Amino acid sequence: MSGTASHTALYTAAQVRALDARAIAECGVSGLDLMQRAAWAAFDRLQRLWPQARRLCVLCGPGKNGGDGYLLALRARDAGLAVRVLALGRAAGGDAAVARARWCEAAGLPEELAEAPTALPEADVFVDALFGTGLGRPLQGVAAALVQALDAAQVPVLALDVPSGLCADTGRVLGAAVRARATVSFVAWKRGLFTLDGPDQAGDLHLATLDLPESLYRAPADAALLAWPATQSLLPPRPRNAHKGRFGHVLAVGGDLGYGGAVHLCAEAALRSGAGLVSVATRGQHVAALHAARPEAMVAAIDGPQDLKPLLDRVDVVALGPGLGTRAWGHGHWHAVLGRGLPTVIDADALNLLAREPRPCGMPAVLTPHPAEAARLLGQDVAAVQADRFAAARALARRHAAVVVLKGCGSLVAAPDGRVALCPWGNPGMASGGMGDVLTGVIAALLAQGLGTWEAACLGVAAHARAGDAAAQRLGAVGLLAGDVVAGLPQQLSRARHD
Repeated sequence: MSGTASHTALYTAAQVRALDARAIAECGVSGLDLMQRAAWAAFDRLQRLWPQARRLCVLCGPGKNGGDGYLLALRARDAGLAVRVLALGRAAGGDAAVARARWCEAAGLPEELAEAPTALPEADVFVDALFGTGLGRPLQGVAAALVQALDAAQVPVLALDVPSGLCADTGRVLGAAVRARATVSFVAWKRGLFTLDGPDQAGDLHLATLDLPESLYRAPADAALLAWPATQSLLPPRPRNAHKGRFGHVLAVGGDLGYGGAVHLCAEAALRSGAGLVSVATRGQHVAALHAARPEAMVAAIDGPQDLKPLLDRVDVVALGPGLGTRAWGHGHWHAVLGRGLPTVIDADALNLLAREPRPCGMPAVLTPHPAEAARLLGQDVAAVQADRFAAARALARRHAAVVVLKGCGSLVAAPDGRVALCPWGNPGMASGGMGDVLTGVIAALLAQGLGTWEAACLGVAAHARAGDAAAQRLGAVGLLAGDVVAGLPQQLSRARHD
């Protein structure tokens, strides 16, 4: 991911259109001038990515995205490239029509696509200038056939603004979408590029702010990307005279029969993330194995809530849910923890119990659902959650008066006040058992070290994802284990302490 500015704000398509209008009204630029700037920025990126490309095919739609394409084609032709333009209908009017007219005057009429092409022309690079952010419905007919043909061609595609067929607001594929090798986002980042299907469809991301002034971005955005090292700096440096009592005591509660591994991963992640002390409350059958595997953790057998009370009296933060189960044993301890009022990270079966018995969190809390758990909490199906992950995360945060981490590609951190942060790190290798248990332990450890729920969730998600990326780079993304991520946590977090 790269950009011409250090912007981290994420915008909806409507918000970017408002930025365009403000630029025209306040900055003395015309819509056509913005279009030309976009075309030149995109062509510059194309040359940087594929300097050997000599044959270019530009696919132009009828709107402003198509106008960007026509002007890019002109720029490429002037630079000596062999350029073909395929037009999906005539320009609707306005600046797009002017851009098309300029292409026609210089190079002749584009090839009109009245029906699906049997084959695309030979090219070194294709440019997707079909629809961009202007699409609100699934691709059909010739447009859908073009997407299929592009995919079959197996030639690099540069998408302008947003890959056609991808919802700019949600990251959802609208029936079919261009799978680009790279995407140049104009003016500001569109939030759908970073979550759900967006990263797979958009490829490498580049931001072109079109030389617009920083003052243009004064209106608050819909969400923002987590940035490193700004997120890293949320954890203050440790003084040299530090002792374990200064960094909090985490209690991991879980591990019903057969699920001791989950609470073990949670506890180890809390230790690796800097908690001064970590205790584990679990089934007696797991105590010996946990002692042997991680002697640094203090492990206690609990049969019922009465065994849990003395442990709750001496800890600062609770990690509740890994391997907890939803039977009587887990249900009783769930009630005991939530009734105590300690800062709590609520995960896994603790979330399923919360869905069964909804209640606002009366203590500082971080909820860490995956999409299926989020769906149960909201009384929806998974498809509804994934259709608008931003709305789902915000709804959960408001409903439970807690910070929410909606896990998945482009994990979201949402606060009850409406703030949303998106994590741009992580990889498919992290789609394996135990990763969520590790994240719970990380966030709990950061809470124990004095961070607020928002800060702990943001840094926890970022450090967890970056440790996963480091592990995948070292080991590969296939067969990556949660324990591999745990091992990399100190490196991510110690930098924050010592910088």
